[in-house]
Amino acid sequence: MPQVNIDRIERDITAISRFGFNESDRGVYRQGFSEADMAARQWLREQFEKLGMEHRLDGAGNVIGRFGPAGKPAVMIASHVDSVPAGGIFDGVLGVIAGLECVRVLKENGIEPGFPIEVIGTSEEEGRFGGMLGAQAMTGHVTLDWIDKATDERGYALKDAMTAAGLNPHDALHAYRRPEEIRAFLELHVEQGPVLDTERTTIGIVEGISGVFKWNCRLIGKADHAGTAPMDMRSDALMGMVDFAHEITRIIEEEGTDKSRITIGHVACKPGFPHTVPGEVDFTIVGRDLDNGVMEGLANACRRVLSAIARRHKLKFEYEEMSWLKPAHCDRDLMELIERKTKELGYSYKIMPSGAGHDVQFFCNHTRAAMFFVPSVHGISHAPDEWTHWSDCERGTQLLLECVMELACEERALAGAGQS
Repeated sequence: MPQVNIDRIERDITAISRFGFNESDRGVYRQGFSEADMAARQWLREQFEKLGMEHRLDGAGNVIGRFGPAGKPAVMIASHVDSVPAGGIFDGVLGVIAGLECVRVLKENGIEPGFPIEVIGTSEEEGRFGGMLGAQAMTGHVTLDWIDKATDERGYALKDAMTAAGLNPHDALHAYRRPEEIRAFLELHVEQGPVLDTERTTIGIVEGISGVFKWNCRLIGKADHAGTAPMDMRSDALMGMVDFAHEITRIIEEEGTDKSRITIGHVACKPGFPHTVPGEVDFTIVGRDLDNGVMEGLANACRRVLSAIARRHKLKFEYEEMSWLKPAHCDRDLMELIERKTKELGYSYKIMPSGAGHDVQFFCNHTRAAMFFVPSVHGISHAPDEWTHWSDCERGTQLLLECVMELACEERALAGAGQS
């Protein structure tokens, strides 16, 4: 059985982590289309070149290396290269380096795939400009209007960032890949949560990516003097929000599932003075679940509870739905393949949802797509102390190799599902 080389995997992850690495806080600063991000993409192209792979940078900034015959649908191995500010070294990168290692192993063992393998470092997955540009562009989920209007939190335009990086922003519309060009899409990723590490489980086979809705909410009461306004005569907006926060557990118990999440992530009191009763509070609500109907039930319950609380506290309740992203479900045949290979390798595993968004979610309704996790130590991610043990990186990459070999090298793989 061909074996991956963990020394090479460690070397490559260490090498790419240097792009955007900050010595002071030990974090990676490789936001989409920054100089560090583009340098990392060039480094990846150089690795493809060393392996004799065809390679290119598409119009959306995706780095694509290809190994295998022309004229057939590709087995895509993809994840992202960009990072959040002060991110860790494994998020996204592991999946890309693992794909690179798979091609190395196949070439070392003289294995020529019957279907081409594409290793892809996707662009702008971390949402600096409000989306997952690389994956969205490849699956036809971007528009000219969005490209022209998208900005980061500082107001810097996507089109200006792409231009500065040497790209024509409108060329992102040419990055689209037709479904018939893709045989399968696989993404290996660190879990970014504590479940696998806590349960000492090696592999998490992802059943789907949770849908997400985001609201901007406002409770409006009456600002008043904190010393002279009696407690029973106040219209305290913050007290209303706090009452709602206490209802979240009940809402999930009654309307949700074990996969449901409701989070108040941002709160701003007005006028925000220690001696003034808050007359207004602005806050966000983000809800998640793997079932769109459950999400609708959660949203309706939040609306009812907030309306009732507003009446009780003599407040006005307003909200605006900023986004609603439906859940995405992974392909059952690919999940079964991953499960079978996991068993053959003797790894422990569990079927689980992903509460975080990933590139794979845009491919789920476009082609056959699946994802699996390896553990994150203590569940830490998006932080300098993010860590995944090298032994888990090795196991995840070996599993990826086994899946890719069957998908790309064996005619029978997915044959019953109409692939050729």
